Amino acid sequence: MERVSKPDYYLDIAETVAKRATCLRRKYGAIIVKNDAIVATGYNGAPRGRKNCTGLGFCTRESMQIPRGERYELCRALHAEANAIISASREEMIGATMYLSGMNAVTGEIEPSMDSCMMCKRMIINSGIDTVVFRLADGGYRVARVEDWVTVDDSLSGKFGY
Repeated sequence: MERVSKPDYYLDIAETVAKRATCLRRKYGAIIVKNDAIVATGYNGAPRGRKNCTGLGFCTRESMQIPRGERYELCRALHAEANAIISASREEMIGATMYLSGMNAVTGEIEPSMDSCMMCKRMIINSGIDTVVFRLADGGYRVARVEDWVTVDDSLSGKFGY
């Protein structure tokens, strides 16, 4: 029996974390790993104590037909990346790797174009995380160096993610 690779191991855990998400559109899971130890996990969902979309049975952005990447202020949820970041100390995140997996909440299929939104990229940059590994729909993964997000400022280009 072949042993699973470390990236796939951590991406599998992120995918399991995503199953806790309370979004009706997408389920994302993030884990932060440093020195081969999981520092924090996060999934997309409403802030603690607030009602979430699965509990309410509707999504405001969906009912208003708001396209992906727009009007996040209307969303009840925090993104998985943000929830993982707020669960860890900066010291734990400096030089760490974040693993991110996301799936369509209706079909369960892995999201074909995995990326973090601009707000999450800003938080990841400030957190000290060094690398983000995204699960791909074909079963592989893509590695992003956070330093590249600093030098290529997509907030100036109009390129949106998530």
